[in-house]
Amino acid sequence: MFRLIVKGFITSILRIEARLVLKKYRPKILAITGSVGKTGAKEVIATVLATKYRVRASQKSFNSEIGVPLTILNLPNAWWSLFGWMKNLVEGVGLILFRSPYPEWLVLETGVDRPGDMRRLVKWLKPDVVVVTSFPNVPVHVEFFQSSEEVIREKWRLPASVVSSGLVILNGDEEKIRDLLPTLKCHTLTYGLGEKAQVRGSQPYFVYGEGENGQPIGLGLRVDYQGNSVPFKLIGVLGEHQLYALLAATAVAVNEGINLIEASEAIEKLETPPGRMKLLPGVKNTLIIDDTYNSSPVALASALNTLSELRVTGRKIVVLGDMLELGVHTISAHREAGVQAARVAHVLMTVGLRMKFATEEASRKKMGKKVLHHFEDAREAGKFLQEFIQEGDVVLIKGSQSLRMERAVEEIMLHPEDKGKLLVRQEEEWLKK
Repeated sequence: MFRLIVKGFITSILRIEARLVLKKYRPKILAITGSVGKTGAKEVIATVLATKYRVRASQKSFNSEIGVPLTILNLPNAWWSLFGWMKNLVEGVGLILFRSPYPEWLVLETGVDRPGDMRRLVKWLKPDVVVVTSFPNVPVHVEFFQSSEEVIREKWRLPASVVSSGLVILNGDEEKIRDLLPTLKCHTLTYGLGEKAQVRGSQPYFVYGEGENGQPIGLGLRVDYQGNSVPFKLIGVLGEHQLYALLAATAVAVNEGINLIEASEAIEKLETPPGRMKLLPGVKNTLIIDDTYNSSPVALASALNTLSELRVTGRKIVVLGDMLELGVHTISAHREAGVQAARVAHVLMTVGLRMKFATEEASRKKMGKKVLHHFEDAREAGKFLQEFIQEGDVVLIKGSQSLRMERAVEEIMLHPEDKGKLLVRQEEEWLKK
């Protein structure tokens, strides 16, 4: 209880400091909302804007009521260090009292865990541009909401807060988002793979390495806007949602006077964040698709669909950890995960109590005991993989944060000495858990 009181006090002070900093330096603010795809969009958008402006983006997934002020103030998360928080508060005051270099653009990821989170945020954060990513039918963080519609209503408060001179950039491929367009009082710009999108991607494809047996190294597509058409590549990652992040960033670019060629060149050089369909070389000449940052039904379905379409020389191995915060959808979502995995995987490995439902469903879909394996924790699964994988195998590893599925990746990655920069949750506070 005492910790919660202290956290509330510190959050309130940081929020006041952040408001004063915004009033003093007056940066342009781009805020991102949606149930999936926010972090990927943030990274690509910041990269494109940085070709023309001084930009600061949220660190990692600083999207909470405390994470947004920390980004504005350019301060670290002090976790449970009272001294660290006091130091942060003092540095925030210094930024207000003394003139310091400050970004021209802030790219902020925003999230909600409970009803009222976004309402409180929009009372003081006034973005110039809002990007809306995706609202899947079974969203993440639904356990404190009565329905997925309530989640959408809460998150929609952000684009609805944009004034008439502002801009909302939306995923035009989602009907539920298009249906909400009339509620906005500002300018809008849509992106997507569908014909109705104003910034439209087409002809998506996988990029493979050299040679007939070359492994996948990324994604590509063409982007069309107002009669111009330019090829784009995103290297080091896979997944359709990555293409949507690319398209969202391109929409931001054209609105800010950055041409398609400049945007394409910047995106191709982007170092994508860890744990989000990141491609990593594995031992024994294998390939890891590291999607261990988090998991949700829609993200898992997308990852499995990507794996199904890949050209590989070995087996497709799927390693799945529990999906959390699904409330009443928990059992049905894990059963469906098993059905979906059985369509794609040569081998399915599961981690956690909830994923036993996936194993059961995969077994019903005629996956035999020799290709079904269940483990209590991620490290155990990783050690089994060390001996099990063979040259040419592609291993997709995914699960919610608390399952720590990055530990399975660590056991089979080719360069574990680089785990600090290649894997998620390598901060000291996480490693202690």
